Amino acid sequence: HLIAAFPMLAVYSYQSYQHFHCGQSLVIHRPEKGLSAAENTLRMLRITGEYSPLEAKLLDLALVLHAEHGGGNNSTFTTHVVTSSGTDTYSAIAAALGSLKGPRHGGANIKVVRMFEDMKKSINTKDEDAVAGYLTALLNREAFDRAGLIYGIGHAVYSEENGYEDDYALYSLVARLAPEIIAKKRKMYKGVSANVDFYSGLIYRMLDLPCELYTPIFAMARIAGWSAHR
Repeated sequence: HLIAAFPMLAVYSYQSYQHFHCGQSLVIHRPEKGLSAAENTLRMLRITGEYSPLEAKLLDLALVLHAEHGGGNNSTFTTHVVTSSGTDTYSAIAAALGSLKGPRHGGANIKVVRMFEDMKKSINTKDEDAVAGYLTALLNREAFDRAGLIYGIGHAVYSEENGYEDDYALYSLVARLAPEIIAKKRKMYKGVSANVDFYSGLIYRMLDLPCELYTPIFAMARIAGWSAHR
């Protein structure tokens, strides 16, 4: 039931927020039987209810990738801990949601998007040396939120269709440079790679999804893993 209900909970909450707090028109579409979670999410979210097969496929892939990647992540571990007290399912999932909300877990893809926005305002992103310098500044706590982190460390055809070629190229450049810079700066010899949050923010932007839904979409996917672990 939770897996089925989470897309409605996420989208309807967002629509209510837009109406009651932002003064927008209240648009509510009912989910349609026979459609996937991704298809219904796009259908319920958009005023016209329209989406392309490729858009639905992209969101579906994102949901699969976020569904569960091991029991050691923060929100799934929270599910284990709270479940061990013998509490009910809804209390355990509420606790997992609270954990997921953190900027180093479910909110990480929002941080990635904002990091890139700051990068584009601060430097010439077509200059590889400038990008490398910005990444070094991130690690030195001299750029963006000064946390000392490069957050998040797609789909090229869709990026071309929607005018995101430059963004995709920049993400790809950072994905190549960041592991080298982190390994050198942090003396890490095993290597690091871009994680699932790195590209998801760009994918969500290409799908024209509001940033307020980035973490709820993560929860829509992860509820499958939480439920399985519980």
